[in-house]
Amino acid sequence: MSDASNAPKPAGLFKRLAALLYDSLLLLALWFIATAILLPLNGGEAFGPNNPLLTTYLLFISFFFYGWFWRHGGQTLGMRAWRLQLHNLRPGPISWWQVLLRFMVALPSGLLFGLGYLWILVDRKHLSWHDRYSETTVVQLQKNPDSR
Repeated sequence: MSDASNAPKPAGLFKRLAALLYDSLLLLALWFIATAILLPLNGGEAFGPNNPLLTTYLLFISFFFYGWFWRHGGQTLGMRAWRLQLHNLRPGPISWWQVLLRFMVALPSGLLFGLGYLWILVDRKHLSWHDRYSETTVVQLQKNPDSR
């Protein structure tokens, strides 16, 4: 068998979105905890939703949530549930620079009516905007025949 036949296949749009939904629920819980930590610093008052410091803080939390998982095994918890993994298209492990590029381009990919994700359907390599820009790809892992 050649290496090409054993190469992981690109992940489909549905599974990527399903993993994103799982991860967004986890991230929402993390945001609640991160915001609760700030309450004593604001006299126990809730921060306004349009507070730029809170928004920036939550963006940093999100970046490090995804970045830690992508750099440590290439899988968030949602990706693990759907047997997806982030791979580097360049030699070596995924760098923090690639994490930053991927994260920053993933935001408009989703916010522009999901066009960056829908791009997977027309791209010949099944890459999203943020895959292309960060030189990474999400692949579908095979089921382990030993696990039941």
